[in-house]
Order: sequence, then C-alpha cells, then structure tokens
Amino acid sequence: MTIRTVLNEATAQLDAVSESARLDAQLLLGALLGRNRAALLAHPDEPVALEVTRRFRALVARRAAGEPVAYILGRAAFYGREFLVDRRVLIPRPETELLVERAIERLRPLPAPRIADIGTGSGAIAVTLAAELPHVEVIATDVSTGALAVAAENARRHSVAGRVSLRQGVWLEPLEAPVDLIAANLPYVATDEAAMLPRDVHDFEPHVALFAGQEGLESIRTLLDQIVEAQRTRPVLQPGGTILLEIGYAHGKKLAALARERFPGGTVTVTQDLAGLDRLVEIQGAGSG
Repeated sequence: MTIRTVLNEATAQLDAVSESARLDAQLLLGALLGRNRAALLAHPDEPVALEVTRRFRALVARRAAGEPVAYILGRAAFYGREFLVDRRVLIPRPETELLVERAIERLRPLPAPRIADIGTGSGAIAVTLAAELPHVEVIATDVSTGALAVAAENARRHSVAGRVSLRQGVWLEPLEAPVDLIAANLPYVATDEAAMLPRDVHDFEPHVALFAGQEGLESIRTLLDQIVEAQRTRPVLQPGGTILLEIGYAHGKKLAALARERFPGGTVTVTQDLAGLDRLVEIQGAGSG
C-alpha cells in the first residue's frame, strides 16, 4: 500500500468520530515514518512497509475508539514548542496561549519577576513563560503527583528545570513568598455540560482538571477567595500584582463581577480569544487590596 491508500483508508475509518479525520491520519502516519505532513503530501505514491501499515492501523483503531491524537502520540504543540502529555494531564489548547501572551506583556518589563502557575498540569504555561523570559522565576503547583511528574519532564525537555520550581499542594498552599503574577487555567466546565463535551475530552482527559461544579465557577471562585484571605495574613501577591485566569466562554460577566467585588482596588478586564469568545479575566493591582 502507498501513503495515499493508507491515508485514505484511515480517513474513511475516522470520519465518523473526528472532525479532522484526514489531519489525524496524517499526524499518526507521520509519527511512524518520522515525517511531517508536507513530506507525506509530497510523496503520496511511496510504498508503506507492511509492518508500518500494521502499526498505523493499530493507532488509527485507538483514535477511532475516541482516544485523542495527543495521547496516542504522547505529545502536543503549544506556543511553538512540543510538550509531553498523557492521561494524567489535560492536553494544552491553543486558547491558553492568550494567557501566556498577556503574562509575557506584564512580566517582561519587571527586573526579576516571580510568578505562580496554579494547577500547572503538563507545565505548558510555566515552562513556556520560563523559556520565553529567561529572567523569570516560576513556581508551578498542582495537587496531582502524576501531573507534576509530566511537568517536570517538560521542564527538563525545554531546559528550564532550574527556574521552574514544581510543588505539590492545593491552590496557594505551596507558595512561601509573594509573587508578581498568579496565572491559573483551572477547571471551568459545568458538571451539567458533561454530556456536551466531545467524546475524546469526556472519556479520556482527567475530570478533576475539567469540571468545576454546577456552574463551572467553583474552582476559580475558590482561588480568588483564598487570594483575598491570604492577602490579609500572609500576602501571596506583591503590591500591584496581577492575576490571570483562563475562563469558560460563558463566564466573562459573572467572573468579572466577582473579581471586582473581591478586589475593589484592582482593575478587571475580560479579553476575548480569536473566536470572539470570553477567554481571559485579568485583575491588575490585585495585590493592592
């Protein structure tokens, strides 16, 4: 069989389960052959060895059963880098790059900023910020030891392990000193929306990193309440510090109101993603009261 024929066969098999069946097939075959998509397209009539065809069909069967391509390959792209992923962590999404871009804007002018990435998961946010900003120190926390193991591997992979401190604990618990910025991509899917999720998300990605109560606001509300409480006793944010939160598309108004109530001295803004959906809540001056 040729590259064209095995891709056609796989695409037909995946059409019923994936909106990107052709791309999925190309990524899986490319991984086995050690080639990118352009190389596959350039040589459609090249024969594929029987053993490679067998292994490819096994991968396609996993995708047909709903398993995400990123878990099958063990990696996902984020902000121009490749991150190791498995079922212990969420797969990084392009939408989260908006949070990273805003964090870079806020941190770049500071001389030696410290940031906290709460609920780091794969470490995509923490590692990316450390790689993009060599003068930044990052504290990355997560309650899951499995997630922290994945994040540690990604920090080593991108040569920033010396500036990314991985700490196990709940919410703000592992923070020992104030930081200039708190970033968090916490669960924000409402439990009532579980049936609306794509199969590859609902059945394979960790529910603890997806769901946040009936409204989808529980995790972010808890974090903001803990920041307010901590500021009274052992500050976790420097004066003028910033909080960046990735949010669900329907949560912008509610979370903006909640943030203004809890941080009356701060400036709250909601930013939309490329699809025009609310995606980021920023609280500037949150450390001021």
